[in-house]
Amino acid sequence: MFAKILIANRGEIACRVIRTARRMGVRTVAVYSDADAGALHVEMADEAVHIGPSPVGESYLRGDKIVAAALATGAEAIHPGYGFLSENPDFVDQVTAAGLVFIGPSAASIRAMGLKDAAKRLMEKAGVPVVPGYHGEAQEIVLLASKAREIGYPVLIKARAGGGGKGMRRVEHPDDFSEALSGARREAKAAFGDDRVLVEKYVDKPRHIEVQVFGDIFGNVVHLYERDCSAQRRHQKVIEEAPAPGMTPALRKAMTEAAVKAAKAIDYSGAGTIEFIVDASQGLKADRFWFMEMNTRLQVEHPVTEMVTGTDLVEWQLRVASGEKLPKTQSEIALSGHAFEARIYAEDAAKGFLPATGTLHHLKFPDTVPEGASMRIETGVRTGDAISPFYDPMIAKLVVHGKNRQAALEALGISLSQTEIAGSTVNTAFLAALAADADFSAGDVDTGLIGRHQQALTAVPPPSSEIVAAAALAASGAGAQAPTRDPWSSLAGYAHFHAMARRTRLRYGEDDILALVSMRPDGRFQVALDAPYDSALDLRAAPRLARWPGHVTVFSGAVGYSFAVPDPLARADEIAAGADSLRAPMPGLVKLVRAAKGETVIKGQPLLILEAMKMEHTISATHDGTIAEIATEGAQVTDGTVLVRFAEEAHG
Repeated sequence: MFAKILIANRGEIACRVIRTARRMGVRTVAVYSDADAGALHVEMADEAVHIGPSPVGESYLRGDKIVAAALATGAEAIHPGYGFLSENPDFVDQVTAAGLVFIGPSAASIRAMGLKDAAKRLMEKAGVPVVPGYHGEAQEIVLLASKAREIGYPVLIKARAGGGGKGMRRVEHPDDFSEALSGARREAKAAFGDDRVLVEKYVDKPRHIEVQVFGDIFGNVVHLYERDCSAQRRHQKVIEEAPAPGMTPALRKAMTEAAVKAAKAIDYSGAGTIEFIVDASQGLKADRFWFMEMNTRLQVEHPVTEMVTGTDLVEWQLRVASGEKLPKTQSEIALSGHAFEARIYAEDAAKGFLPATGTLHHLKFPDTVPEGASMRIETGVRTGDAISPFYDPMIAKLVVHGKNRQAALEALGISLSQTEIAGSTVNTAFLAALAADADFSAGDVDTGLIGRHQQALTAVPPPSSEIVAAAALAASGAGAQAPTRDPWSSLAGYAHFHAMARRTRLRYGEDDILALVSMRPDGRFQVALDAPYDSALDLRAAPRLARWPGHVTVFSGAVGYSFAVPDPLARADEIAAGADSLRAPMPGLVKLVRAAKGETVIKGQPLLILEAMKMEHTISATHDGTIAEIATEGAQVTDGTVLVRFAEEAHG
């Protein structure tokens, strides 16, 4: 076994690897960028090495710096985590050329599966079923459009490199093919440096079911059953589970055998995942699944497999990479119970899942789960940490296990409802709504479920009078306490001898709220609210809430209602943002400008494309008008930057 390893990653996966290494007595070296100097993975590791500025291209994607850090600290091996360099065969060559061990598959195996088109041709030769489509080298638009017609619409354009939904477009009609192809190519080029694509038949009711495989250098390969990752938004996974609901013995046998066959075809060693698309339009059948791609690394959702098989896949990675045989044979690996993983992100679900930033002023996960269930939190952040625009905005993975799917689903809902995060917009309410969705609860899930139910899943009811009153009560004591203290304690004595009242102002969205807070002699608080609430409430018990600089967040189930608390001594500085301008919803790069100064545009017309988190976001006109100013291509913008300004006469 290794004495010391370096982890070429950050965030929750770096922390995850460190925990297992520590349990095994293996010392760890972390690497970090400027933005991560105070990160949790840096604190947890035995040593840490600075590798560059915050942009990934200058730090976490610099294989030379990472190898140099490993050599300088005496690490014997490098664990890549997922993302970044984890599936880069050139990096594997760098590692091995330096006399180090790459904790993962060989460069040859990664190359074999690294490009979707070549991988599918290889799988066809190995007898693994592949989805109908064009996987050739030629990339002329006329040829691709012709192949799309042959396959039959709808089709799916997919980047041949990378994953995560980047460079992917569904096309319903031939007239939309050219535009979709251009967008997929741009996004693929930005994310993977490769704009080549493949075209496949779009399955009507697709289930995304994947099989965890594991191999060693002695030619042994086993599977650890399947995971269902069909709950996706924008082609990115949201809630994963194991085993797959509705899985039949015949399909499981066919799918796991195909996965093992695929891994053996490339002499695979280490942790890997074979991803299949399953046509669920007529139920799960053994002849209705096709190979999509192989992820030659540990998956984000690996904890659900660990929960249902009682394994530590990171430990297996370390053991296999150090030259040991697989810890278990196929007959020794059994399924037990059911597990879910919910990915908690800093994002605004109601605004199309736009990534968010901010500081996690309050971060609290559940302490308990229902009897008979278990839970684990995988995170790389703490209270006070910032969500950086440079990296994926994941906050945590909440993983639960129960004796069956219903028990695990109940534990998931309760755990999400008890999670408290303040300081950034997060998706906990959306996750809870998805977990409670009737189709999801019944196991009737496919990759289009979220899209079909998106409006209902992302709708957040307005705060009740009780929630507003609680926020006002907490805000009324703001001047007498530090933000991290219990906001109720400072109020307990301010009307000790006689009734007093305190005026408090709040802002929720576009609403200005005026409240009058007083304390009765019997210890109850009374909060009188102006329009639109027009109510007076008596409060005694403290709800779940967090007070943070300039804000109060009140938690109701999985929803966090955040209220701004204006400083009464500060000068009101209203910045007009009205209908005469469009502002950047997040930090990003102006990738493409489709309109010009002086041009007359119509409502809904695409004006420019903003790239953030390696994804493209279209900014469209909110009304008819004439453009007075528009951002330039290549401009880096911050959250709130004016991208488009309309002439004053543009609307009326």
